[in-house]
Amino acid sequence: MSEERLFSYGTLRDPKVQRAVFGREIASTADAITGWRLREVANSSAQAVAISGLAVHTVLEPGDGPPIEGALFRITQADLVRADAYESAEYKRVEVTLRSGATAWVYVRA
Repeated sequence: MSEERLFSYGTLRDPKVQRAVFGREIASTADAITGWRLREVANSSAQAVAISGLAVHTVLEPGDGPPIEGALFRITQADLVRADAYESAEYKRVEVTLRSGATAWVYVRA
């Protein structure tokens, strides 16, 4: 089974969201991303809003600013598919290099 790395700066860090999306809590390590900035976005997915309890989420877009702290998850490919299903049309998944030098998937503005 191959391991995937996913960086989360938002709702996927919430244990309640993790249990709903992955069926369990996911262990993580702290990391950060640079070269991006956070913006608020109205989430178009009723399911994501119901799971997170938030109608407005944050999204990354290219830009300057301080490093954005978050969590680096080591998950399965099946977990990555579950995360893709949770994210709404406002997001797309791209591969980035984190401050630690690790490469990981992250969700950014579509």
